[in-house]
Amino acid sequence: MDSNQNSNNKIYFKSRSIVVPGDLIAEGSFQIPWSPYIYKLGNKYYSTVIGIVDPKDSTFEIIPLEGSHYYPKVGDTVIGLIEDVELYGWIVDIKAPYSAYLPALSLLGRPVNIGEDLRKYLDIGDYVIARVESFDRTINPVLTVKGKGLGRLNNGKIIDIMPVKVPRVIGKNKSMYELLTSETGCEMIVAQNGRIWANCPSKDMEEVLFLSIKTIERESHIKGLTDRIKELIEKKKGELNVTNSKA
Repeated sequence: MDSNQNSNNKIYFKSRSIVVPGDLIAEGSFQIPWSPYIYKLGNKYYSTVIGIVDPKDSTFEIIPLEGSHYYPKVGDTVIGLIEDVELYGWIVDIKAPYSAYLPALSLLGRPVNIGEDLRKYLDIGDYVIARVESFDRTINPVLTVKGKGLGRLNNGKIIDIMPVKVPRVIGKNKSMYELLTSETGCEMIVAQNGRIWANCPSKDMEEVLFLSIKTIERESHIKGLTDRIKELIEKKKGELNVTNSKA
């Protein structure tokens, strides 16, 4: 057991301990933001997932090791898949338990004209990079594409991973992200909802990148992962006889 500095608060797991659903994590009065990975019963806090406990001063969080759903936060960058077209906007799949809504006004910069067909701007099956503009868990998330780099994605490929693995694909101080892009020559956008857009110089490099990303997803709990991924990329490039990925 790891006692918190506050005498009334107790955290029952040491830092980096692995917990499973139902484990009693802590007891007391903690200032913890809403999280889908923790539920509170009285003054007791339980885990809802398999994850790692991360105590922080007078609080704590659980970093999940699995989970296919994305839980939106205002300000997050997401890659959405258009799943329906309405009169004044689009219904967008963002890998959350609920669909998001993208108002046409955000994309067009003007109100929709009567009878205007929005499919000529975004149609079912298109991908869009957007930002979560509003969400309070009482209504579906609302997206915006106002801002630099936001809007329809016309080129490249999309790969899906579990949203909880996104921090490992980015790495500390973007170390993993920079390794992946520099070693493969691919452009890459990693969205918080577990979708990654990539535009690579060749099909071979695209395959190397996607293999590396899936390896990160599968082995995210292993120490020294960055070095392992670098070795994997070098091995695959050697097999493909690629000496300069950006050539």
